[in-house]
Amino acid sequence: LKSSENATNSTFPEIVELNVGGQVYVTRLETLTAVPNSLLWAKFTQSSPADLPKDSKGRFFFDRDGFLFRYILDYLRDSELFLPEFFKEKRRLQKEADFFQLPELSRRLAATSKDSSYTEDSGDPEEAELLSPVTSSSDRALRSPGAPAGFITVGYRGSYTIGRDIQADAKFRRVARITVCSKISLAKEVFGETLNESRDPDRPPDKYTSRYYLKYNFLEQAFDRLADAGFHMVACSSTGTCSYGSSDPGEDKLWTSYTEYVFCR
Repeated sequence: LKSSENATNSTFPEIVELNVGGQVYVTRLETLTAVPNSLLWAKFTQSSPADLPKDSKGRFFFDRDGFLFRYILDYLRDSELFLPEFFKEKRRLQKEADFFQLPELSRRLAATSKDSSYTEDSGDPEEAELLSPVTSSSDRALRSPGAPAGFITVGYRGSYTIGRDIQADAKFRRVARITVCSKISLAKEVFGETLNESRDPDRPPDKYTSRYYLKYNFLEQAFDRLADAGFHMVACSSTGTCSYGSSDPGEDKLWTSYTEYVFCR
């Protein structure tokens, strides 16, 4: 009985849960071991579950970039990889490929970075098709070119005061927090490490959230990132309420407002 129990403990399950830099992924064991001699292949074929670090929920933990790991999985799972339009993380993704010991993926990333056909002057979208050595090109499935379409809503709550002299300049207070509502993968693609996920952690990339917010308080900074990622504004709305500090009509009026901007790609 004891030897049987030890054998069970030394075997990885067919479905594996990973925590990569705080981002949760669920995939098959055969996906993680698809490329021989890679780091993941070594971890999940040459080690036992007890040898690998785990988080508090028992998921295997890797202290790497959780967002970019989705592209590593795409490469292993689908035998190809299409990068989104305006993708600016190629060097970082190449670094991840080097860490996970995927030399062919690293080589292809380096090649596409230098290929003039992917520059802005060529007029073509910055899309790179990266093939895995696991299967041949005849096994590839067709995908829609370009970046994934979607909507991102940016919102903020602000306040300002207006004095008795209506012609006087309003006194605006600093924006306290800029919220982000969208599909998880889109939000991370656009805002990257400037995204605060503490209010809604461990969300899969294909889910949606309305609880993320940004680590800075400048709307223009958020708009610049959205524009760089190919988004454009399609709608906006705002509501406001007024409250008096006292019953004296001469007192300054305090206004609070909530504004949302809807972006589409």
